[in-house]
Amino acid sequence: MTELQFSLVCIAALFLLILLRFPIGVSLIAISLIGIGETLSWRVAWGALSSLPQHFAASWVLSSVPTFLFMGFFCYHTKLTQGLFDAARVWLWRLPGGLAVASVFGCSGFAAVTGSSVACAAAMGRVAVPEMVRNGYKPAFAAGTAAASGTIGALIPPSILMILYGIIAQAPISSLFLGGISIGIITMLGYSLLIILRAKLNPALAPPAALEGLEKGRLEALIEVWPVLLIVVGVFGGLFSGYFSATEAGAVGATLSVLVSAIKGQFSFEAVRRAAVETLTATSSLLIIAIGASLLTRFLALSGFSREVLEMFRVWDPSPYLVILLILMVYLVIGMVLEPIGAMLLTLPIFVPLVGEAGFSLIWFGILVTKVLEVGMLTPPVGMNVFVIKNVVGKMMTTTEIFRGVTPFVVLDLGILALMVALPGIVLYLPNLVGN
Repeated sequence: MTELQFSLVCIAALFLLILLRFPIGVSLIAISLIGIGETLSWRVAWGALSSLPQHFAASWVLSSVPTFLFMGFFCYHTKLTQGLFDAARVWLWRLPGGLAVASVFGCSGFAAVTGSSVACAAAMGRVAVPEMVRNGYKPAFAAGTAAASGTIGALIPPSILMILYGIIAQAPISSLFLGGISIGIITMLGYSLLIILRAKLNPALAPPAALEGLEKGRLEALIEVWPVLLIVVGVFGGLFSGYFSATEAGAVGATLSVLVSAIKGQFSFEAVRRAAVETLTATSSLLIIAIGASLLTRFLALSGFSREVLEMFRVWDPSPYLVILLILMVYLVIGMVLEPIGAMLLTLPIFVPLVGEAGFSLIWFGILVTKVLEVGMLTPPVGMNVFVIKNVVGKMMTTTEIFRGVTPFVVLDLGILALMVALPGIVLYLPNLVGN
């Protein structure tokens, strides 16, 4: 058996383990270790296992992950983001489907302090879905809106997916954040227009809300958003103006969230404890998967698999856009059965060299990967955001109804993906503008 054939067997075994529901991080580490041991020697394999995790975990850039996670968890537990939906509701309720549009805007605001699709869906689902149903919205429409809106959390900075992509692909994280802003805004506006159009064509989906008199509270509701605005302006104003790096931005954000909660009188040591425990748990899980992905990259390089794949594509000489189309199709399929971080880290060691060979920007590809993996958060059988909303709403509706509710948003997301491929400039405009 040649080294290439053995590499293919190892990759097939890896996917088999994952389909059998073995932990992704453990599967990555085990297969990579066996691959290196059999391809070169077990001494090299044990050497990689002893040195690479420490080298990867000691990365300065990686320290931004726990700080941004802590910022999001702490803001949630101290209810600093509570006023986001209320403010959006007060200002947007007169629009057709106004409460659903408010949930989209609320998720977009919450995304700026959490960086997590699941966290956005869970937080907004608890607040927005009961409010919409109480005002006569169709339950599937309400739940579908909340589940889809959560995906904005991975697009608007600080996105944990983008941070991990930047580390693996060696791409500047601040540029990824800038590219994500434009696609996050396009997604937010696209979702809002879709909701308004559907509510206009079928008023039974979202009848006008009986919220007269709310205009008097508009200014008060807007004032309640100041904690989030202060944190966002402090973090990203300093980041994009060059005062501090993406890594330092996470520390600034975590510190600001604590200071703002103290100013508002909402600070508590219980919130600190819960945010710290959740941060440690999430960071540990991410590290195990990321270390496994790094070992897989080492195995593919040492076995010559990456070189063979690149040579095969040079001989085949496909159109660069055909390469991107094939990659997107792979992500759409694996996104149906894997959560985004695992799917991304599992495939980047194979896809990043192909994208670089095809001449595409790694910044553009990073935003494209983030967007397509978020589509997987809405598609069966493992649409994570759908199941998060199902846990929130309980017996109010079935999982099938929620999947039905997100279908129009999935179709719109596929259109946005096509737009990103056809017009890469909409992703790269802000990174190029700030870079110059």
